[in-house]
Formats: sequence, structure tokens, C-alpha cells
Amino acid sequence: MKFSKQDVIQAIGDGLLSFPITDFDNNGQFDEASYRERLAWFISHDISAVFVAGGTGEFFNLSLEEYRRIVQVAVEVIDGKLPVIASAGLSVATGKAFASAAEEAGADGILLMPPYLTECPQDGLVDYARQICDSTAINVIYYNRGNGILNATSVQALADACPNLIGLKDGKGDIQALNKIVKTVGDRLTYIGGVPTAEIFAEAYLSIGVNTYSSAVFNFVPDMAVAFYRALRAGDSRVVKQITQDFFIPFIDLRDQKAGYAVSLIKAGADIIGRPAGKVRAPLTMPTLEECEHLSRLIEQQKHNNL
Repeated sequence: MKFSKQDVIQAIGDGLLSFPITDFDNNGQFDEASYRERLAWFISHDISAVFVAGGTGEFFNLSLEEYRRIVQVAVEVIDGKLPVIASAGLSVATGKAFASAAEEAGADGILLMPPYLTECPQDGLVDYARQICDSTAINVIYYNRGNGILNATSVQALADACPNLIGLKDGKGDIQALNKIVKTVGDRLTYIGGVPTAEIFAEAYLSIGVNTYSSAVFNFVPDMAVAFYRALRAGDSRVVKQITQDFFIPFIDLRDQKAGYAVSLIKAGADIIGRPAGKVRAPLTMPTLEECEHLSRLIEQQKHNNL
């Protein structure tokens, strides 16, 4: 861990957060050389933190040993320039194992993913998160998504129990519920927008004090992603509206064609711009040729707009 707790809190609370895809070779194995190049390219842009092996990075499809190496490589390449946040979760035992691997590799924190499959009561979710938080000395951001959604009372209880819990990432897009959490827990935590293609929620997030979000499309349109974030924070509604209409709405329409495309289209986009990262792993599937051509036209349109 290269950054203080306060440094990490500041980084995740103000600035664009990037979530790189994970590179696989033609045999579906982790491609370290390609991943190193991707990370170096990422940090050449104006971002505030790098979340490796996250949802966009197919955390759910990685073995522990692959994950360990991915985090090690990220820490080496980023080399203290920005905080590195990795992921953990699935079960208490595996969550602890991933958190331990991240801590040993030098990560500055973990994004705690929801438990796998089963429906969960609120007190059980709090205990799940608390046990994993207690197992590590590094910072933890809880990902409020899927079957791991905590209500305001439970978030408060978890924050009270775990000093190393620094943030909550919203993955549901229920602004009423998130606003209740923000107003209940206050500045004890930092809040991050984290629904798929979070830019479409960016204005709503900002209205309740959530200043930043995870950008998956940064993987293939980084200049546009940064321009959109800068315009949002500057209150430039004209630019925000233009990019939303020209890119994000048609992109979301394309994304909604098939489950899992929130990740698959990102890998397709990276391939289109000449920074391929291989195919997604099952159970995800890659977009069709027609869908990739559609995405290519959207990317070209943004280049034409100089964004």
C-alpha cells in the first residue's frame, strides 16, 4: 500500500475512476505483456484511481492465482502514481483470500463484491462484509449491487463496525435508496456511482453529492470519458447533453441487446481501437459482427466530434 487512507478517500471521491479490462491471449490465458501496456496507457490520462480485476475486469472469471498476478502487475506498472484498488468477494472464505492477496501485492484497497448466488438477509450481509473487512488492514469499498444490496441502516451498521470501510459504490441505480444512505451515513463514507455505463446516471448522482463514478467506456474512448466528466463537474450541461445523446444513449441501447454486454462491448471496443484484450470468458459472450460495426460507428462519431 503506497497511499494513506486519506489519500485514497480523496482519490475515489473526486476524479474519474477507471476500470481496465483484463487481457487474455488467444488461448484465454492472462496476457501479462498486453495488460502492462494497457495500464501504462490508462495512467497517461487524467484519472484519479485504477480499479483492477473489477466487474469490467471479469473478477468473477479469475482464479486466485491469476488475480494475484494481475494485482502484482498493476502495482508494479502504476508504481505509486495512483491508488490501486482490487476486488474481493464471492464468499467469506474466498473474500478473505482475495483481500489477503491484494494486500500482499501492495494494493491500496479492495472493492468488496456481493456474495455469490444466494439471497441474503440484511444482518447476514453486514456480517459477510464485516468478516472480510476485519481480515485485512487495507481500505474497503462496499459494492452495493446484485444480491448484496444493503439498506441505509445496514450501511450505517457496517460503517460503525469497520474503520477500514471507506466507501460505498452504488450498483443499483435506485437514487431514492442511495440518497437515503448518503443522508443517513453522511461523510463517514465516500460514495461512488457504479451502475453499468454509469455516465447515464452521472447527473442524478451529482445532484445528491456523489461526485464520481466508474467509467468502463474509458477503455476505448478515454478522451471522451474525461471530457464528459470534466463537463459534468464544470456544470457544462450542453456538452453533457451532447455526449449523452450522441454516444451514451445509443451505446446503452446496444448494451441492452444481451445480458453481459456491459463487459463484452468494452472488450469489443478495445479491439476496435487497436488495443485488443482477447475475448470474454464464459458465461459471457462477445458481440456479433453487426453489433461491433455499430459500436465502431459510435466510436468514429466521437472522434469526428473531437471528444
